[in-house]
Amino acid sequence: MRRDWDPDDVIACWTLGEADGDLIANKTGATRLGFALLLKFFELEARFPRHAGEVPLAAVQYLAEQVKVDPALFSAYAWSGRTIEYHRAQIRAALGFRESRREDEDRLAAWLADEVCPVELSEERLRDAVLARCRAERIEPAGRLDRILGAAQAAFERRFTATIAGRIAQPAAERLEQLLGEETSDDASGGGSFLTDLKADPGQVGLETMLKEIEKLARVRALGLPPALFGDASEKVVAAWRARAATLYPSDFRTAPRPIRLTLLAALCSVRTAEITDGLVDLLIALVLKIATRAEQRVEGELMSDLKRVRGKEGILFRLAEIALAQPDETVRRALYPAVGEGTLRDLVREARANQTAFRRRVRMVLRSSYSGYYRRVLTPLLTALAFHSNNSAYRPVMDALELLRRYASRPGQDRWYDAAEQVPIEGVVPMAWREAVTDEQGRVERIPFELCVLKALREALRRREVFVAGANRWRNPEEDLPADFALNRDVHYAALRQPLDATAFIADLQRRHAAALTRLNNALAAGTTGGVKITNRRGEPWITVPAMEKQPEPPTLAALKDEVARRWGTIDLLDVLKEADYLTDFTEEFTSVASREIVDRRALQARLLLLSFGLGTNMGIKRVVDGANAAGNGHHVSEATLHRLRRLYGTRDNFRRAITRLVNATFAIREERWWGTGTACC
Repeated sequence: MRRDWDPDDVIACWTLGEADGDLIANKTGATRLGFALLLKFFELEARFPRHAGEVPLAAVQYLAEQVKVDPALFSAYAWSGRTIEYHRAQIRAALGFRESRREDEDRLAAWLADEVCPVELSEERLRDAVLARCRAERIEPAGRLDRILGAAQAAFERRFTATIAGRIAQPAAERLEQLLGEETSDDASGGGSFLTDLKADPGQVGLETMLKEIEKLARVRALGLPPALFGDASEKVVAAWRARAATLYPSDFRTAPRPIRLTLLAALCSVRTAEITDGLVDLLIALVLKIATRAEQRVEGELMSDLKRVRGKEGILFRLAEIALAQPDETVRRALYPAVGEGTLRDLVREARANQTAFRRRVRMVLRSSYSGYYRRVLTPLLTALAFHSNNSAYRPVMDALELLRRYASRPGQDRWYDAAEQVPIEGVVPMAWREAVTDEQGRVERIPFELCVLKALREALRRREVFVAGANRWRNPEEDLPADFALNRDVHYAALRQPLDATAFIADLQRRHAAALTRLNNALAAGTTGGVKITNRRGEPWITVPAMEKQPEPPTLAALKDEVARRWGTIDLLDVLKEADYLTDFTEEFTSVASREIVDRRALQARLLLLSFGLGTNMGIKRVVDGANAAGNGHHVSEATLHRLRRLYGTRDNFRRAITRLVNATFAIREERWWGTGTACC
């Protein structure tokens, strides 16, 4: 029961009625107050309190006033013996409840396993479901509620694992079992085992990382698991089995019963298939941006030295034209160089080359060279591994372009042009700035620049969720995110979103608000009241620049808190705070290796994990943390290579998420709700 009650809630929930007065009429003192509290508590919770501490203090004081008893006498009420048993029987009879029997416990456990466990994992919610069921059936909840929960969870697990194991064909089951037979060639490096690679996160954005992830996806698909293996299972349940499998070593899998072992491996492989697919899409989006950004940076570096401004260009050009007309038959060296100078002419040429048109053309050349010479070899494996789809007809050109790329994937690179008979989609795929690079004077379309345009168009379509990927989770079909009854109850859902059913009305309203906002910005720019917002140029395009926020004044209460902390404990190192948090919560216990076994002493591993977490969390980097730790001379000498290896084996997203979850839950458990409230974003 909640602990904080405002006066209105206390009056509404804890006021005695006329029938209640008849029940307490023959009782006095502590017995009278205790009975009244048991009665109202049971009316609210459909169960009896286990001890006096469960009864809110505000309720004790309010009921004591009603029954004319000193609230201090509640501490004298006996929580065991014949009196309280008699009181409970009276209350059950008055409210129409009965005690639970053993057959009730078995029936509740079966109901819980059939109806609630398949969709709910939280023990607190399972407990609430049992209490609600007991209230509906007018049964006092059994004292052995933990036994009911345990029996229901065990029954659901047996049935669930038997169902999943039965859906896996024998060849696929054998391939899953073979994952446990693979051993790493070098545990320190964490390589050699597919199970190890399967648990590991992808590396930095790059071609080799993408190729490795594509190979990983192909291997996990080759296991041959049924596509709808977990189709009727709750996502939360599957995610829980996947998280459980991620923390186990091969030896742990082998000791589990076969149905549980197959379910754990299947859940890990199934969920990781979607996660790897999501990761490949993330890598694709980042890699396309990286290729373009590096090309622009390279060209900018080449042209910066050529951006020397030549003063008086108009006069120089006038003199050149005048001399050329006066001496049309003379050579350039004899006629022009004496008047202008060879150096000045070279400066003019450099400046012309450095203009925006030349810059874009040079970027395209560098981009094409980088893609064709290195990154292009990822195209065929990528198109084989990922299946792109779209529900928007406006993006049909992008889908047609991808299909064209698939058909030409096996063609040799020497085939520079697409066949003349091919219908190559240009509109919606190739930007105007790239048209001259993609097509020649004869209308032929060159493959390499067209492929670059397709990848850039695909990147933008993916980011807009107009193109989705089959088998992905975050990049799945956006229609799957809609409620199941969206088509039938569209008007209800639109009303909840406060949006019109007519798309035309929505667009018109959006345009109106957009135009009004731009008008206000334009007026503020003219009046100089934008607060520093201005329109500048960025790479030849208009750009709205927003100034950085000024440093805000420090709240006086925060300054007082800092002063008090410094007065009590002096200067506190952030690493000491991290160590103290681990001492109190043991969050480093959540870190498990992706390798097949763990051979490092746990105490030494704990110290290294704290250094790794500190380096990554503060963005100091591993090298600086190692240098600082070794310079401190506290007995924890560690090498940079050791922490890099530790990051590869232990620094996975799953491990950090579990550690953060444990730390946050521990913080919530000890916080003072009267100060911080009960929200989840206040600590």
